[in-house]
Amino acid sequence: MARVLTTVEAVRARFSALQRDLVFFDAPGGTQVPDSVIDAIAGYLRSENANLGGPFETSRLSDALVARAHATASGFLNATVDEVVFGANMTTLNFALSRAASRDWDEGDEIVCTQLDHDGNIAPWLELARDRGMTVHLARVDDECRIDLVHLRSLVNERTRVVAYPYAANAVGTVTPVAEIASIAHDAGALAWVDAVHYGPHGPIDVEAVGADVLLCSPYKFYGPHLGLAFGKRELLESWRPYKVRPADPFPVGNRYETGTLAHELLAGFVAAVEYVEDIGWDFVLEHERELGQRFLDGLPDDWTLHGAPTMEGRVPTFAITHPALTPEQGATRLGERGFAVWHGNYYAVEIMKRLALDDGAVRVGIVHYNTADEVDRLLAALDEAVQQ
Repeated sequence: MARVLTTVEAVRARFSALQRDLVFFDAPGGTQVPDSVIDAIAGYLRSENANLGGPFETSRLSDALVARAHATASGFLNATVDEVVFGANMTTLNFALSRAASRDWDEGDEIVCTQLDHDGNIAPWLELARDRGMTVHLARVDDECRIDLVHLRSLVNERTRVVAYPYAANAVGTVTPVAEIASIAHDAGALAWVDAVHYGPHGPIDVEAVGADVLLCSPYKFYGPHLGLAFGKRELLESWRPYKVRPADPFPVGNRYETGTLAHELLAGFVAAVEYVEDIGWDFVLEHERELGQRFLDGLPDDWTLHGAPTMEGRVPTFAITHPALTPEQGATRLGERGFAVWHGNYYAVEIMKRLALDDGAVRVGIVHYNTADEVDRLLAALDEAVQQ
């Protein structure tokens, strides 16, 4: 059977949340979810809710759901089932995994992060360095907010344990050369530790192609519920000693890093979210987002300043903008009054805002595949109106 052509109208019909006047350009903080995800969460709570390991129907159904969620995650990331880990969110998982990985590291060891990173992939290493007498270096970015690979290479040496970096920058939209950076890390015997949270809704993730040793993402950024997901290479997860309860010892490798009872209903929503993305298809997502992103760049009023790459090459459609006559909070508030959901501030991307000397941050516009050309045009007009208010 031939695949039915995906259209943005057909996409939007699957989201009850989009059937309102508010225009959602807030996706970098979390996307809206299709009705199928809501139904999956409610359906689990309605008819399958139980803890695991019981000799009765609802517990067996929950066992099957958890297994299905791990299988779905492995397919989504191109990993094996025992290399995926669920948790409350990316940051919580990152603190836990970084602690497990570093049990035998020594004072004087080094970690490299970048100025592009969300603090969820910097703060765990800063805290570790503070506790253990290690050093954290930050790789610089250029004026278009792209990582300076020459500088990054100069920071990596035989004492480097980890190179931590984003797949895509949550503040300015830069897509990094993930596989090349992984090679730099591996050449020095360091781990490649990838924050893929912001990239998740914008393109497929293949941990083998990326070369990641650890990769983390967040389903609530790609049309799912509030949840965290991590990949770790099997040999690493087997060699580390996780912080866990003793009965978790016989669990499969990845499961030993999942503390407590998982949010089963959210796993049901995660499975539905991945099924939704697979049904829509990445080809539509990539093409539609690129068109809308270029439309935004072409129409951005001259008095608004874009921070980051000026074209859609090497970026996702996430845009940090400022105006000399408005604070970011004023700009976002005025857009909100006109029915547009956008963010202001630093969005936990502390270092890139320092690099750009944006003490108050910026207005952030995030486009995803359920946005429309008309919404982009209306936002561009509203940017002019917000200044004139």
